[in-house]
Amino acid sequence: MLPSLSRLFRDIQLGIKNLLLHKLRSLLTMLGLVFGVGSVIAMLAVGEGASREALEQIRRLGSRNIIISAQKPSDEQTATNVRSFLSIYGLLYSDVTRLAETIPTLERIVPVKVIQKEGRLGKRAMDLRVVGTNADWFELVSRPLIAGRVINQSDQAGRKNVAVLTEYGARRLMATEAVIGETLRIGSNYYEVIGIVQNESAQEGAIQTPDQQTDAYIPLAVAREHFGDVFTQRKSGSQIRERVELHQIIVEVESTELVELTAAAIERQMQLYHSKKDYVVSVPLALLKQAEATKRIFNTVLGAIAGISLLVGGIGIMNIMLASVTERTREIGIRRAIGAKQRQIIAQFLIETVVLSVSGGVLGIGLGLLIPWLISKIAGMPTVVSAHSLILSLGISVSVGVIFGIYPAMRAAKLDPIDALRHE
Repeated sequence: MLPSLSRLFRDIQLGIKNLLLHKLRSLLTMLGLVFGVGSVIAMLAVGEGASREALEQIRRLGSRNIIISAQKPSDEQTATNVRSFLSIYGLLYSDVTRLAETIPTLERIVPVKVIQKEGRLGKRAMDLRVVGTNADWFELVSRPLIAGRVINQSDQAGRKNVAVLTEYGARRLMATEAVIGETLRIGSNYYEVIGIVQNESAQEGAIQTPDQQTDAYIPLAVAREHFGDVFTQRKSGSQIRERVELHQIIVEVESTELVELTAAAIERQMQLYHSKKDYVVSVPLALLKQAEATKRIFNTVLGAIAGISLLVGGIGIMNIMLASVTERTREIGIRRAIGAKQRQIIAQFLIETVVLSVSGGVLGIGLGLLIPWLISKIAGMPTVVSAHSLILSLGISVSVGVIFGIYPAMRAAKLDPIDALRHE
């Protein structure tokens, strides 16, 4: 055992020595693998970071939740309403009652009304998205509580003028001052700020979430009483009036297995009671499955691109090893003449290719770690370098070296010793 290890160690030393005789050539040969391995790790890191962020955002919406959102119909569908200067669309209070009474798989149902209003707290003012909802909203759409408390059943039953702000909105309104217990003016009404929750950060191109950066949550009954169902918008000198009872309904299904069947049942019922397509049903679980499938396709494409890069690197190794065989023909003849066996010649050349591929793989890993770090620092994109991508890349690099080194090694071993000794 020890002689074999000692011989292997000597062969590795000899292989490194031979490669160092042509430093620049060896470095240029490794570059194909360096960039191939580096690109594999970098592409997987960027893809993994983006997909994880999207998947995590979808998971936070709730795998058992179904979100029904109001959607303004096209001009053709609302032509009759335009003449009366009042556009009527969206979800209804009766939709909530029907869903609760007719679909037994629903565990909880949360109605949501949204109003755009200016909020004033002390001397500061900003535009807020006022969300009228109930206590279950904060359980279905999980958002960490930073300070105070959220709306409860007592606030709903008593129609109390209380509000919960998102962290971003609270900081904009009060900067470094305490907000809990302060009086917030929304429109012509006053609300006591009872809590602050962490809001979902808005990412460009990301899935639409039920909350935004500047939300103020109040009891639904209070929102209906203070703001009604008719909203007026002024755009480009014109006035648009809309009647929307509810902007969103979030339902929780009893189990994950029943989500897609329940979503189909909700879609059928909504079609029965809505003559126009003024709603959209979103299923985070379906989006999660779609995102995971997209991730698999994305990884396959990246793997194919990386495979081409490594193939180019492997061809470079084969090329340089064939050139090395030609240069060292006389050396091979001498070794064969003094008793070296074919397998020893093969082993020597394979060791050199493995040293090249391992060196290229290690340098490629360094490059692959550097690129995602630079992307995160400069572009602000999330990147995730996983241990399996490093191991996989190095393993592929070594495999490429062995596979593309076999032919030159076999060619060297099969040289006729007499012809090799005559070679000039």
